[in-house]
Amino acid sequence: MIELPAAHPLRETLHNEVHARPYEPVAAPEDVRYLALVADPRERAAEHASLAVLCAHCALAPLAEGATQFRADLGAFRVKWERHSEFSGYTVYRPSPAPEPFAHDPLELLPQSWLASLPGRLIVSLHASVVPQSALPDEPEALARLFGGNLVIGGRIAGGAADAYTDFKLHEGGASRVLVVNRNMSPRQTGRMLQRLFEIEVYRMMALLAFPLAQSTGQRVRDAESGLARITRAIAASRREDEPALLDELTRLAAEIENSVAETSFRFSAARAYYSLVRQRVAELREERIQGVQTIAEFMQRRLSPAMSTCESVAGRQEALSRRVARASELLHTRVDIVREQQNQELLASLDRRQRLQLRLQQTVEGLSIAAITYYLVGLVLYAAKALKGTGVPVDPDLAAGISIPVVALLVAIGVRRIRRTLSREAPADESRWSA
Repeated sequence: MIELPAAHPLRETLHNEVHARPYEPVAAPEDVRYLALVADPRERAAEHASLAVLCAHCALAPLAEGATQFRADLGAFRVKWERHSEFSGYTVYRPSPAPEPFAHDPLELLPQSWLASLPGRLIVSLHASVVPQSALPDEPEALARLFGGNLVIGGRIAGGAADAYTDFKLHEGGASRVLVVNRNMSPRQTGRMLQRLFEIEVYRMMALLAFPLAQSTGQRVRDAESGLARITRAIAASRREDEPALLDELTRLAAEIENSVAETSFRFSAARAYYSLVRQRVAELREERIQGVQTIAEFMQRRLSPAMSTCESVAGRQEALSRRVARASELLHTRVDIVREQQNQELLASLDRRQRLQLRLQQTVEGLSIAAITYYLVGLVLYAAKALKGTGVPVDPDLAAGISIPVVALLVAIGVRRIRRTLSREAPADESRWSA
């Protein structure tokens, strides 16, 4: 038996990722209902509990712990559940007892109390009807009646193997409608195309979650831009005493902008990712134009792209505004630093003048000290000479005192200078600089 090195702990999970969320085969005629519910992390545990209730009701094995998808074939209908990063999708498949599109709602087969108690908030409710080519109405008016007389949007998909029609409107029961006319698609190919149509709708709605946020944030960005322009004008004309107040105001503005960026960056980034998925799924439809019908790609380009451009614009303006505030703050900090340096230079110059005055005073005091010490020492010499004269030594005290004056003064001066030099060597470097 061949022995291989130990497997990476995520090897099996990553290997099976390409098989996650398989397409459900769909054969015409069939009605499919798709629900997408946005749930926060606290509600995710309730999803498993809700599916456990459904499994118990239908006598199915309970859902495995940690599972992110679930599929059950209940004979008359099939149920599929998938968990995504921000939403969960519930799909119910039901073979249609009649070829008439949208005549039967698969959700009728589910327990209504269970359906109403699903955790999260409904973001997409879609009713898709897959019919054979023979069930396609011959007249455009009859096709429009299936969509309540609204303008029908669609095209030939899968390289001409089917037609897909919708109106992107909410109909009775709050569901939008998609009609898929199967010309020669296999059940698995039909399931793939239907899943792409579902994903186009749910990713479109998830991307548009950023649009109201962009509208409200855009007003705050405009106010912040006006505030920054006012502050920069004030900086250009400010006096030194105005700068601390301007710096405080600029700091508050920067904090507001950074808080707004932190609150909106995730939603704008998610919208960018969802919009990219919408365009990818539209491209995967391989849509061809049907004469007189606007294509899904054109509809997305005309109706979704402007909203996404608004989100991109607001996000870009926020980032640019943050950089501009940072530059203005740096400029004002530089001005404050320059003023502080000037103040420090003036303070150092004042200290230098004081040290010089102190040095001069010290030199003056030293001269007086030398004179005072000399006076006292000469006095001692005078007393000593008088004592010697009293003992009979022939000494003139006044003459001895007079002669000792220059000698004593010189010795005192040398001693004082030596003491000062000794103290200067022992003092710190900065103090010795001032006393030099």
